[in-house]
Amino acid sequence: MGLSFGIHDYIEGGVITAVILLNICVGFYQDYRAEKTIRSLQQLAAPESSVLRDGEIVKVKAESLVPGDIVHLTVGDIVPADLRLITGVNVASDEALLTGESLPVMKTPGMTFENEDLPVADRTNIAYSASKMTSGRAIGIVVATGMATEIGRIATMLRGDDNKPQSSNRSKRILVSVWGGVKNTLGLTGTPLQVTLSKFALLLFGLAILLAIIVFSANVWHIGGEVLIYGICVAVAVIPESLIAVLTITIAVGAKAMASGNVVTRNLSAMEAIGGVTNICSDKTGTLTQGRMIVSKAWIGGSGVLTVHDAASPHDPTSGFVQLDDRRIDAEEFTPDPKTESFLRTLSLCNTSTLHRSFKEEEVTGSAQDVTSVDEPVPSIGRQQSARTSTTGEEIIMGSPKWIGHGEPTEVALHVLAYRFNMGRTALLNTLGLQHAAEFPFDSSIKRMTVVYRSAQTGRLEAFSKGATEVLLPLCNVSEAEKKAILETAETLAGDGLRVLCIAHRHLTSNVSLTNRNTIEQGLEYLGLVGLHDPPRLESHGAVRACQMAGITVHMLTGDHPGTAMAIARNVGILQSIALNADFGKAVMIASDFDRLSDDEIDAMGNLPLVLARCSPATKVKMVEAMHRRGAFCVMTGDGVNDSPALKHADVGVAMGSGSAVARDASEMVLLDDNFASIVRAVKEGRRLFDNIQKFLMHLLISNIAQVILLLIGLAFKDHSGNSIFPLSPIEILWVNLITSSFLAIGLGLEEAQQDIMFRPPNSLKTGVFTRELIVDKFIYGFFMGSLCLGSFAVVTYVGRGSSGLGAGCNEGYNKSCAIVFRARSTTYATITLLLLVTAWEVKHFSRSLFNLYPSPSNTRRTRALSIFYTLWQNRFLFWAVVAGFTIMFPIIYIPVINREVFKHGAITWEWGVSFGCTAVYVCAIESWKAMKRRFGIGSGKIAVLSSGDAEMRAGLEPERKD
Repeated sequence: MGLSFGIHDYIEGGVITAVILLNICVGFYQDYRAEKTIRSLQQLAAPESSVLRDGEIVKVKAESLVPGDIVHLTVGDIVPADLRLITGVNVASDEALLTGESLPVMKTPGMTFENEDLPVADRTNIAYSASKMTSGRAIGIVVATGMATEIGRIATMLRGDDNKPQSSNRSKRILVSVWGGVKNTLGLTGTPLQVTLSKFALLLFGLAILLAIIVFSANVWHIGGEVLIYGICVAVAVIPESLIAVLTITIAVGAKAMASGNVVTRNLSAMEAIGGVTNICSDKTGTLTQGRMIVSKAWIGGSGVLTVHDAASPHDPTSGFVQLDDRRIDAEEFTPDPKTESFLRTLSLCNTSTLHRSFKEEEVTGSAQDVTSVDEPVPSIGRQQSARTSTTGEEIIMGSPKWIGHGEPTEVALHVLAYRFNMGRTALLNTLGLQHAAEFPFDSSIKRMTVVYRSAQTGRLEAFSKGATEVLLPLCNVSEAEKKAILETAETLAGDGLRVLCIAHRHLTSNVSLTNRNTIEQGLEYLGLVGLHDPPRLESHGAVRACQMAGITVHMLTGDHPGTAMAIARNVGILQSIALNADFGKAVMIASDFDRLSDDEIDAMGNLPLVLARCSPATKVKMVEAMHRRGAFCVMTGDGVNDSPALKHADVGVAMGSGSAVARDASEMVLLDDNFASIVRAVKEGRRLFDNIQKFLMHLLISNIAQVILLLIGLAFKDHSGNSIFPLSPIEILWVNLITSSFLAIGLGLEEAQQDIMFRPPNSLKTGVFTRELIVDKFIYGFFMGSLCLGSFAVVTYVGRGSSGLGAGCNEGYNKSCAIVFRARSTTYATITLLLLVTAWEVKHFSRSLFNLYPSPSNTRRTRALSIFYTLWQNRFLFWAVVAGFTIMFPIIYIPVINREVFKHGAITWEWGVSFGCTAVYVCAIESWKAMKRRFGIGSGKIAVLSSGDAEMRAGLEPERKD
């Protein structure tokens, strides 16, 4: 830009300035929108706490606490610091953001532990900063604040890169600092694409200087105005001026596509990086699973086993189906035996949760309104539609209900199972005429709950209990043999990753004391066991399989119990045989065992564990570092503060939209729906972006190579004064590079993903976008294009030149001696434009023929011949960019002032035959090269393009169901 303005070429300088400003505006706007979306997710505020000060309980900000303060906690409070609990009743806190536990953790105030290395999740006498009280009340002493808390330690790890010890050698520190500054200035830090393009820019800069030197040397360093302009012209020809603008626009469009798939990109450069991911380390709760509880099995003593299958929504009693033993039953029509009925009644009545459904009502007139029906006593839950009459007398059609549960997740799950059999709590209370008489809530010390009801008709009392099997079973009237069998069943259910509860009830005498818990909770009648779990998302299994087919290894890193983690890993396919081989001897490990291994021992393992349970923040970071030592490129997902260090250390950190603000700030991407399947869509989009970057890079570089060949050899064409003739004028070069090529490149950046994009190995991020195939192809294509453009210029000048030769001063403007030069220059411009238009379609695939780009098993010779029309029309933007590029040639060539004064070329007639002839030769040459690549398996020619169904069949899988 500076050189153009320096020689007073304001048109050229203005165009380059516009490109720079466009790049700045597009990049800033996209980054601003991404950050604005992230800011809208940040709704956390600094908590207040109730503290004992000067004998009074006062409210103070969390940052005002000091060790030794006495803090009072109640339900809903955010724990302001790490507290040693001294007293409390039924205390439970949600520590998911810190430990990854999917369920609230019951606390044991006053408990003392002997093990100094006890994991964070097992220190039940401590309430951790930023966790939330879910039940009970407690009093604790502040033992750590700020950076000394567990969250503070995580913050220390987050900024660990800044705290690395520096060398004691001052000279070495200065050299390291200077080298780091140089690398940052030259752009040699960042993602693989950033580094690759920075190196490429430096290479082109050096090449531009070299070409200018060649031009000056050819003129024996007599650098007049014409020679200087020509040198700049050649230098400009080698620089793809529109590359940065096209790249920014393409990535911005890709970011918008990701956002529509619930993935917000905070760092645009991460979009390219995620396409080359080789390993994904995923959290379990809320990402692979739904983050809710659902009843999986109910073992009813003396009646059989109830199993719930295919429950898509944990709160919907109509979702899925129920089996009794191996027989499928209709829950609504099923008549339970007395034992099963008592079991289901206990689930419903020993419960404080509520369950209701909301409808979207549509009147016959087409208008709509929301209606909510709360805790319906009418148990007709299977109904999907019903009719009502509005206040205007019009019939209202009620659509499918959306079920909503409120309360502790475990109780909601139990309530849903009872609701399946028309035994909702409100309905039972109304039908049986029961009145609440007493309640003994769940207590962490005794791990059970009991509710007593009185019959309004008879006055009889009945107690309903649930609790941990090892706690409630000794209070039941069962023999030792029965107790042993029940405990074995409970262990089997727990081994499947289920949380097991024991269910019991008892008829009480009328004179029993309703204030004595021990009296009521004895002599209970054992009813059965119920197993609950956090169900996997329906999309998780297919998403994990898609990753495995794409050559990506999925790991689960969770704070949950090993049995639970293993069960979920099996269900979603992480531990399926497709991912296992002899090297996965330690596919499942406990984090403490993994942490004890040295780096050398970890590196000696055949493969890293697929499942790590009871993970700490340090464990996740250690896993990421182990992957980096193996040359893997990994994505880490997480939602809690505990995940933040790993998110920062990973190549691409992916946070959950519902997670903590710290995790979102440490990540490059955010999943708005917290769904693992969205990561797979992001990987697919990243791969599509990687492919498209290669395509438009190929297109731009072919143009640059062709222009360099044309302009350097064009030095041989001399006028009467001995000056070289420009085959293309400077403004023609800029027009081709900035306008014609730019829109074609943008169109290539919008190409759809290839059909087999998720059935091939990850892209090599070490090689980057400049693969060997791209480098070879760009020189071959560029040679063909440059030679044909040079040939078109030579043909016209040879046929048209007379005794006057090539005239004089034709580079500066038009005069009568320049007619043939202006016609030759116009022909060359038309030729290079046509060849660039054709190249835009040819580079859609590097080896497959343009006439058979989207093959299908049913393709015949006739349909293949017609498939060219679908190929051209498939990318609408590219199609119209080609049409526009073709159309705009004519006014540029024929409008008098524009052609001679601006572009320095003239109108042509028979020369069109030369241009179209060169285009036909070019297409034949490119198609021949592609055929050779397919025949001899060169580059992508050795990989067959498959439809998605073909690829799945070759992988030995059934195709995905499209419904």
